[in-house]
Amino acid sequence: MTFSPALLFGLATLYLGLLFLVAYASENGQLPLRWVRHPFVHVLSLGVFISSWGLFGVVQFAAESGFNFLTFYLGLAGAFLIAPMFLQPLLRLARTHRLGSLPDLLAFRFRSQAVGTISTLAILVGVMPLLTAQMQTISEIGRMLTGGTSTRPLGVIFCSMLIGFTLLFGARSQASRQQQNEGLVVAIALESLIKLVALGAVALYAYFSVFGDLGGLDQWLGEHPEALNQLFQPLKEGYWHSLLLVFFFSAVVMPCMYQMAFTESQEPRNLLVASWAFPLYLLLMALGIPVILWAGQTLGLPDSPEFYSLGLSMHSGSATLTLLLFIGALASTSGMLIVTTLALASMILNHVVLPLRGWRPDDALYQQTLRQRRLLIICIPFAAFLLSWLPELRPDSTEMSMLSFVATLQLAPGLVALLLWPRATRSGMIWGLVFGIAVWFMTLAAPALFSPGLDGDQLFGLVTANRVDHWQAMGLIATLGNGIVLILLSLRSPQNDSDREVANACSMDNLRSPARWSLAASSVQDFVDALAPALGPVTAEREVRMALTDLGLKQDEHRPYALRRLRDQLAANLSGLLGPSMAQDLIDQQLPQQILPDSPGDDIHFIESRLEEYRDRLSGLAAELDMLRRFHRQTLHDLPLGVCTLAGDLEVLSWNRAMMDITGLPDELVIGSRLGSLPPPWNQTLQAFLDDPSAQALRTRTEVDGVARWLNLHRAMIGDAAGNLVLVMEDVTALQQLESRLHHAERLAAVGRLAAGVAHEIGNPVTGIACLAQNLRAEHAPGDEVHESASAIIEQTQRVSRIVQSLVGFSRSEHHVGGEFEAVPLAAVVQEAIHLLKLSPEARFTDFRMHIAAELEVTGDAQRLCQVFINLLSNARDASTQRGEILIRAERHGPSVRIEIEDFGHGLPDGSIRDTLFEPFVTTKPAGKGTGLGLALVHGIIEAHQGRIQLIDKRDYDQGTGVIVQITLPAARAARDQEQSV
Repeated sequence: MTFSPALLFGLATLYLGLLFLVAYASENGQLPLRWVRHPFVHVLSLGVFISSWGLFGVVQFAAESGFNFLTFYLGLAGAFLIAPMFLQPLLRLARTHRLGSLPDLLAFRFRSQAVGTISTLAILVGVMPLLTAQMQTISEIGRMLTGGTSTRPLGVIFCSMLIGFTLLFGARSQASRQQQNEGLVVAIALESLIKLVALGAVALYAYFSVFGDLGGLDQWLGEHPEALNQLFQPLKEGYWHSLLLVFFFSAVVMPCMYQMAFTESQEPRNLLVASWAFPLYLLLMALGIPVILWAGQTLGLPDSPEFYSLGLSMHSGSATLTLLLFIGALASTSGMLIVTTLALASMILNHVVLPLRGWRPDDALYQQTLRQRRLLIICIPFAAFLLSWLPELRPDSTEMSMLSFVATLQLAPGLVALLLWPRATRSGMIWGLVFGIAVWFMTLAAPALFSPGLDGDQLFGLVTANRVDHWQAMGLIATLGNGIVLILLSLRSPQNDSDREVANACSMDNLRSPARWSLAASSVQDFVDALAPALGPVTAEREVRMALTDLGLKQDEHRPYALRRLRDQLAANLSGLLGPSMAQDLIDQQLPQQILPDSPGDDIHFIESRLEEYRDRLSGLAAELDMLRRFHRQTLHDLPLGVCTLAGDLEVLSWNRAMMDITGLPDELVIGSRLGSLPPPWNQTLQAFLDDPSAQALRTRTEVDGVARWLNLHRAMIGDAAGNLVLVMEDVTALQQLESRLHHAERLAAVGRLAAGVAHEIGNPVTGIACLAQNLRAEHAPGDEVHESASAIIEQTQRVSRIVQSLVGFSRSEHHVGGEFEAVPLAAVVQEAIHLLKLSPEARFTDFRMHIAAELEVTGDAQRLCQVFINLLSNARDASTQRGEILIRAERHGPSVRIEIEDFGHGLPDGSIRDTLFEPFVTTKPAGKGTGLGLALVHGIIEAHQGRIQLIDKRDYDQGTGVIVQITLPAARAARDQEQSV
């Protein structure tokens, strides 16, 4: 069965067109977002690792090494089965610091551009055989399907279409680099599904058609026991563990796997789902391999075992099955080429091109890097395609693939050191990797690529006759030597503070807090100005704005902790554009920082964030300790006392709920700022307390918005003299006010007792004066001047007696009015009160305007009512300006008289004090200006007259400023009418 090249070309074009449409629909929202971002899409995208060798070459690998072929699946599955321990820490680093490739990760960990460059070159050299094998495999399949026709022109066109797809969906503008390529992920997931369907279809054909019915395979194995023995025998030779190690680390060190697992999908839940779903996918892919191998042996296919799958499909006579497998080959080849090219282009740009060529410090940085990246995307696949033409490079795809797997394994010691050994240094990493790659090249790459006839003892006696033994032996030698060199040189190389900090931050499950740094920049604009000379003003402003958006910070941010976060975010964002080493060097140069000399070195925010990240993975004692931590933190937060923690440089580390209630400052605006940057009066109050040698300050008075507050302050030191400070604040304003009222009440009670005694003593002389006046009046006839004077004296002595009785009654809390009520002319009482107030200098210029009819009368005690109007008019005078106006109105309303006293002053006070104005000792006047008894006395007298009093603030009704006092008293005529009716 053969097919025309035109048909294969058309099928390849349609297939790539389908990928384009799927990717385009995903990018433009034509597919539901829940489908595009579903965890299973991420799981399927990891199937990019199943390259053409995973679809075809693994059958040859099974023929040579038996069940050792399962190490290809088990090693990769094992890495995901322990994802929480192995892959989650790497995902955390990749997300936090925008590390898009393994060289980025290693360069960040070892703070060395050389590490990134050498790692990139090692991966490039190591992966090229695998990419070349993809080109050779698809070319060979095309040749077999066309009956031997050369497919090189079709290969050029196919390579060009792959490059176009990668450019469209993998090389966007650098300004949007923080977005994942969702269209690419969905396209790769579709390819993985196609590979599974294609391989499964061939396996089902082999099982049901080649071996007959359901029992045919068992019967065939019974007749050919050597088939099972050939699979089991290599397991006994003991090199499976080496292969397992190779494929285990391939989950990270292969560029395509790092790209899909960490760069294109940074959701932690995706990795958790992949920890069980991806091994299941690999199991389904592995099930058909032995069946295909045995079916090919049964049919005696003339092809190499590598192409048994294709031979079985062609033997079936079904063009559908054959073309489906061809599409599967396209899927396995294109997926590996697209993703690996994309990953390699980023590595080479960040770690080779930019370090060598640099960039222009202008606003064309995005366009410059984008052009360079696109050029690399074009060059890498064409380089692999050209290498596949060289006649010297003719090892089979199994050997080419194993060369790449063993080469990338040389990055494993550095990866293990990154996670588990903070003592590793850049020199150990560099020379260990150089040693491993050198051994790989001399013992594996050079013999396989350039001396295919090399065997036996020709290479120092190290090359074995069995090539699987040879791969595992040389791979172990290279990797072990790599690790030993890394350890020895790391132990001999010193580490500085910066190296140790990054190493500890990268270590698995490390919670050691980093040193706290001091930045020279003190505002966001300082960041823009510092980066402008290196990036250009527009690019610098854009990068800073993007970092602020990522962190949710404002443009006017000035808190030291927030600025440190901004610096770290800038370094992370720029690492995606320039690579971590160059980004960190640029940040260190333009935005220098230093460790605070007086800081204890711990950053509580860092500890909290790390613990929150690891919360779901804690178990046992660690989970119990974390629960205890959260309990104590919540207790401290809900404590009714205000508590804040200060670092050695007076940076606020914590700010609990009570502190927020006392100061009115939310924690998100305070935490991370310096104490001196707090708004007044809290900065002066707390700073003055810190400057005081005493550890506590009781009843500290401070004014907040013009209102006096009293605070109890305490402080304690955590650790040594350079440790953190804990400030405890208690608001005792209510207690202070209560005590002031009690003291005032005690003083007034003493005055009342004294007044009662004085009143008793005054009573005797007043009585004597009244008697003398009565005698004098009796001695003279009415109309005589002496008679009139004596009458006036008697009247005033009676008034003095009533005042004294009122004073005594008030001192005993007796506000009732004794005696008989009579008709009182209201205008005369008010006029008398005004006349008495006019004697005071404060009321001399006050304009009292009375609008009361002369005939209007109320029922009551004239003397007591005069006291009421004196108090109310006095309050109105005090609330008004010096030449203020006060209106007094009265009119009859049925059986009552309504009296209104209106001023135009500042009005009633705001707050709950309005409800207590008629209570004793409540006053709004400054200390020494009022006793708080006036309104209480007025209220008692009005109630005794069976009347009502009400205070109305005109602001509440949009009537201007001032107060209207409304009094309702019984009318005199209404009282007489009531008596007559009775």
